[in-house]
Amino acid sequence: MRPEETIQYEAAKRRVKKIRGFYIHLTVYIIINIFLFIVGTWDEGIIAGMQDLSNYATAFFWGIGLLAHGAGVFAPDFFFGKKWEEKKIRELMEKEKRQHWE
Repeated sequence: MRPEETIQYEAAKRRVKKIRGFYIHLTVYIIINIFLFIVGTWDEGIIAGMQDLSNYATAFFWGIGLLAHGAGVFAPDFFFGKKWEEKKIRELMEKEKRQHWE
């Protein structure tokens, strides 16, 4: 394997590992929240349990974390990606150059 192929292979391997980690996280999220929903509605009954908002708290807050994990895996360059970094570097270099000449 050529060096550039090795680098690409290692990058792809890291990406697959991140994707796999997200899918494991998603699977655990679904299983645990189904279990918590069943336990939360067991004593009260389905209708009363569905109206109790505390049964959704774990799913809601954990869901926020799951969304952040997914964004980090599938859209890592969405907010502060490579384009932003390059633009910021150029901006700071220009600022430094202007300050140097003043």
